[in-house]
Amino acid sequence: MGGWKDRMVAKVFTRFPGLAARWARGLAADTEPIPWTPVTKPLAEATLAVVTTGGVHLRTQAPFDMVDPGGDPSFREVPMNAAPTDLIITHDYYDHADAERDLNLVFPAGRLREAVAAGVVGRLHGVGYSFMGHIDGAHVETLRRRSAPEVARRLAGAHVDYALLVPA
Repeated sequence: MGGWKDRMVAKVFTRFPGLAARWARGLAADTEPIPWTPVTKPLAEATLAVVTTGGVHLRTQAPFDMVDPGGDPSFREVPMNAAPTDLIITHDYYDHADAERDLNLVFPAGRLREAVAAGVVGRLHGVGYSFMGHIDGAHVETLRRRSAPEVARRLAGAHVDYALLVPA
């Protein structure tokens, strides 16, 4: 699909969620077990990281690929202390008009800094990880086998206790 078609589909799915649900039922199911880890540390003592599928990145970083119909399985590291004006959303597969007005909807750095200040969250990991939420075809395996495991290794290496996954 091209950019305008993607935006149109995003608007239709936003307006008619039942249609989006029907489309999603046709997607292949992942049959691998979920790697569950029980909670062992209170959130007020934990280090929290953000992982978003909102296509958020610094204006100085390369945008996500909007030309490839299969999406872009790469990720961007986004500093948690970046000013909202330094960030941009590159993602044609959802209507991000609301997120452009309040970036906390897809990259809640501001709200999480407030939670740290209030003692609800112990610490924030210095960077969040941003993906493009539309991945299809051969790129699914790249995401599953390369990009996502790389982010997981980085989070584990930084001793992050929890990751907040923010879908777009």
